[in-house]
Amino acid sequence: MGKKEMWGSFIPPKSDVAFKELMRNEEVRKHFISDALKIPLQEIKSVRLENTFLSRRSRQEKQCILDVRILLNDDSRINVELQIRRLAYWDKRSLFYLAKMYTDGVFSGQSYDRLKKCIVISILDFDLDPFPDYHKVYYLQDQRGRQYSDQFEIHVIELNKELTGDRMDDWIRLLRVKNRRELDEMRSNNEGVMKAVDEVKVMNLFRWAKWRYEEHLKYRRDMWALEEAIKQEAHAEGLAKGHAEGLAEGHAEGLAKGHAEGHAEGHAEGHAEGLAKGLAKGHAEGLVEGLVEGQAKGLAEGSTEQCRQVIYDFLGSLGEIPEDIRLCVEAEQNADTLRKWYLAAPGAHSFDEFRRTM
Repeated sequence: MGKKEMWGSFIPPKSDVAFKELMRNEEVRKHFISDALKIPLQEIKSVRLENTFLSRRSRQEKQCILDVRILLNDDSRINVELQIRRLAYWDKRSLFYLAKMYTDGVFSGQSYDRLKKCIVISILDFDLDPFPDYHKVYYLQDQRGRQYSDQFEIHVIELNKELTGDRMDDWIRLLRVKNRRELDEMRSNNEGVMKAVDEVKVMNLFRWAKWRYEEHLKYRRDMWALEEAIKQEAHAEGLAKGHAEGLAEGHAEGLAKGHAEGHAEGHAEGHAEGLAKGLAKGHAEGLVEGLVEGQAKGLAEGSTEQCRQVIYDFLGSLGEIPEDIRLCVEAEQNADTLRKWYLAAPGAHSFDEFRRTM
């Protein structure tokens, strides 16, 4: 299916852009991880998305870019990868990425207790082996099945094999959906799966309907932000009034006490009070200035990162993005250049055509 045809008619859930978009939804992400790893939903406290680019120690070292990288409960890292086309040496590739993820962020001289358990969930649209079960889990064990370590865990989920009644069955059915009719007919008792169905439907709305839907969401977010701003303003006014009244009362009491106990002691207390006020004011001004600078920096960084993700999402529909393009996009820090590239990405019919815009 060509890119224009896919985007113009139906975006299947197993397409690169749709799957990554689904994983950005925290509720969908949480239910999927719960079902894939067989972890009770109530035991999952957080499923935070992380940067998909793993660190390199030199320019000569191979750059590793994961599909979806998740930090589970702040103690385990998960790489969820959906692969449509069969790749040579798939097993070696997955082990290489697993090893890189395990050591990522740990540097010379640091303790081994910084290492976190790493889990790979590979969703394959091809058969990896001749065995009938579609969901296989691999661990580090000896020849008698005794565990050596729980730090590595590999899940392989093959979409084209027969379903077995497992809790992952409905996720497989969703990823097999090929058109709007199949999507409309999709039913499940799994709350996470049905939330994912709704997300895919939104992705496939007509342009005008999607615009109206997004405007509705924007209105709800704006109203929530307005309510929060009113609450914060009222809270700030209450603090300011209480501070002013407390300061006036304390000041009057301090003057009376200073007058009674003598000029020298009053002078010392006045100096201390002035110093305290000066420190408080300096701290407050510094905090405000720091917040403003940090917010400005965060907005700038967020804008460039958003541009990169849009570029990857559009180019992903052409196939696996070549490493030279990913490295070039990741190295570019100029927001205007990145915006130029993401405007060019939807119209590119090949990776070579996109390269000519860079």
